[in-house]
Amino acid sequence: MNTSNPIKTMRDAFIDRIYERMEKNNHIFFLTGDFGAPSLDKLKKKFSDRFINVGIAEQNLINIATGLALEGYIVYAYAISSFLTMRAYEQIRSNLSISSQIKSVNVNLIGVGAGLSYDMSGPTHHCLEDISIMRLLPNFVTFSPSDWKLAESFVDYSINTKIPKYCRFDSKPLPLLYEDVNDLNLENGFYELLEGEKVCLLSTGYMTHRALSVAKKLGNIGVVDVFMLKSLNEKLLFEILKKYEYIITIEEAFINNGGLDNSVLKILWDYQSNIKLKRMGFNDKHVFELGSRDYLHKLNNLDEENIIKIIEEQIK
Repeated sequence: MNTSNPIKTMRDAFIDRIYERMEKNNHIFFLTGDFGAPSLDKLKKKFSDRFINVGIAEQNLINIATGLALEGYIVYAYAISSFLTMRAYEQIRSNLSISSQIKSVNVNLIGVGAGLSYDMSGPTHHCLEDISIMRLLPNFVTFSPSDWKLAESFVDYSINTKIPKYCRFDSKPLPLLYEDVNDLNLENGFYELLEGEKVCLLSTGYMTHRALSVAKKLGNIGVVDVFMLKSLNEKLLFEILKKYEYIITIEEAFINNGGLDNSVLKILWDYQSNIKLKRMGFNDKHVFELGSRDYLHKLNNLDEENIIKIIEEQIK
């Protein structure tokens, strides 16, 4: 764990690492749907022959990315997560999920704005559905990092793993959670950040920061960060979970609809476990209220006070 807490966006850390790899590997292309970033400007200037802005046209973004990948290139397609996953879902399904079952297609979808990270932009820019719909697709990896270090470390994995991948990045700068974790294996898909006694919080993305804060206030609460929502080592995760009596999943997504909670429920069912499961996230409605992320979480019972209340109820 880190104590100095340097703050950076996942997007900038990821693009900076791609820049380094593009200097050595001329088979990498970077595409954007007319979506910028400070770190993107130098990449665009340096690799203008392998950088394409397709305009605000997410469906065509997937079409061009697929064509390049079918020619053997490694492709990154970058856009706002809600529009990338939902406006272009048919192209993602047909061009990437289906095609990759026949031929290697290394396309990496970089969606920025996971959950409520575009908190002031309203329900059109919120992205609470992406975990469910992207986990549904065969031949796809769904990656949901909790800090910029995990996002950065995913670059080499994305280059070497030649199937489609979706990366859901928070739009806001976040403090570091991972630093010198020698036993962290991305392919396992999770990491036990804190070991507890009776209760374990399973979280993904931004909500891992909240889970850690709650656990440190209460003490003796486990925290497992699940960053691979598709392509997860379920057997190994169950070995961690089976020592707990209560599990609480926390996600900035719709619950009871195929997200992290359903992934955990499947594991518990497969191993015929009697561990009690509580799901926390957004219920079956969009968020129309405007305000800060913390304010929207409080309205939807995802604030620290309510999570602590739920934990105490479970223990009782």
